[in-house]
Amino acid sequence: MNPADVVVPADDRPSRRRLAPAVAGSMARAGGRVLQAGVGVLACLRPADKPLHPHGKVHTALLRRHPGATTGAAFLDEGGSDEVVVRLSRAVGLPEKVPDVNGLAVRVPTARGEHADLLLATTGRGRWTRFLLAPRTRLSDGFFSTLLPYRAPTGPVWLGAQFVGEATWRMAWARPGTDWTWFATLELTIESDRDLLLSFDPTRSTPPGLEIYEWHRRLRAPAYETVRQSRTQVDPM
Repeated sequence: MNPADVVVPADDRPSRRRLAPAVAGSMARAGGRVLQAGVGVLACLRPADKPLHPHGKVHTALLRRHPGATTGAAFLDEGGSDEVVVRLSRAVGLPEKVPDVNGLAVRVPTARGEHADLLLATTGRGRWTRFLLAPRTRLSDGFFSTLLPYRAPTGPVWLGAQFVGEATWRMAWARPGTDWTWFATLELTIESDRDLLLSFDPTRSTPPGLEIYEWHRRLRAPAYETVRQSRTQVDPM
């Protein structure tokens, strides 16, 4: 056989690498439309200021961050203290005797007087179960995580939290396939009556050094826009 007649298959890896983000973006947009439709149906069936997590307990709190992490994100790596707003709620709003997906929302200050919202829900704590929602009874039960990752300079990270008693929570971060690393304590102080005035959206802004992946934004932003349209928006801060 003449070597010149041998056909060498072209390396299509570069084209596949270019195609992957487009596929992920399309899937995220499709998923976002599904979530948006679901929230819209729920808002029609149960007209309320908040179709999901309708009632919550709001507190001011002190977030104490401890230095030492190496994620490249200032929020996780650098020490500091911030006054934050915390809301504990149940997704459907069922009585505490009935299991429901619990939510922990934390509003942290950022530059120029702005803020970023962290939204966590009850999940498992393991390397795989952290991706599964886990209904609980009491608001303080179980482990909470962001389910979806943030982008740090060194790669994707997930955020987590767990109640440790005396109105105190510990916050943690994890990389894909790793255990959780504690980086902060969250100390609840004064309970507030501003529940109906608060509206959280993690896709609008992020803590220092963390970013939202574009597919993450496309997946979640339409649902939050539907929630905003279904209620009278009052800016609490």
